[in-house]
Amino acid sequence: MINLDVSQFAEKITDQNVIVLDVRTPAEFSQGRIAKSINIDVLSDYFIADIAGLDKGAQYAIYCRSGKRSVDAATAMDEIGFSTFNLLGGIVAWQESNNELIV
Repeated sequence: MINLDVSQFAEKITDQNVIVLDVRTPAEFSQGRIAKSINIDVLSDYFIADIAGLDKGAQYAIYCRSGKRSVDAATAMDEIGFSTFNLLGGIVAWQESNNELIV
């Protein structure tokens, strides 16, 4: 896992080979998300099963609300062979930097 600040994360997700992964709950996801992100809830009983179907050849830019759950998700993903980037401060930091959310 590589931790990125908001500007680094914003640049990283412009790469076509990077998948943006929101690991918040579906309810949180529906309230606003970063463009092109997919939602897999790290707190779900099925998180490991859900990520097992993802492409390990891709890179994943991961975020949550404040940055804690995304660290947990990235750590779990790294342990099974994924390449991950974590957004420091989560979507809260993203919004505080005046970046756009999709509702």
